[in-house]
Amino acid sequence: MPHVLVLNGPNLNLLGEREPEIYGRTTLADIEAMCAEAAAEAGLTARCIQSNHEGGLIDAVHEARNTTVGAIINAGAYTHTSLALHDALKSYDHPIIEVHLSNPHAREAVRHHSYLSPVAAAVIAGAGAKGYVHAMEILIDLLPKARP
Repeated sequence: MPHVLVLNGPNLNLLGEREPEIYGRTTLADIEAMCAEAAAEAGLTARCIQSNHEGGLIDAVHEARNTTVGAIINAGAYTHTSLALHDALKSYDHPIIEVHLSNPHAREAVRHHSYLSPVAAAVIAGAGAKGYVHAMEILIDLLPKARP
């Protein structure tokens, strides 16, 4: 079965506990299960990785280049700060969907710029945990177009 990378950045391991008024009460394990179910319905497997370290995210992207067919990424705060992650994603030759649980444009100005959006095929923001399922649906729709 082809794999889809579901990559989550810093502090997302605390979902359900950290600022539930912004991020909701759904845990990362719940989101990973939702992604796995949506992927399985399309004959795919979700490879879920979370890291609080920029280098861990970059390593995951590098490792996924030849083993996955697409990626969903919520890089957390690294979305707004990491040119290095942007560069790693530029080397990823498959569709990428950027996800944000909250709407970054309705928050602090520092969150209004994304280094990931220029390399993403789509951006889902403000849909909460369901945004990951929407991202998987969009990614699945893009996969036949991405294959040679």
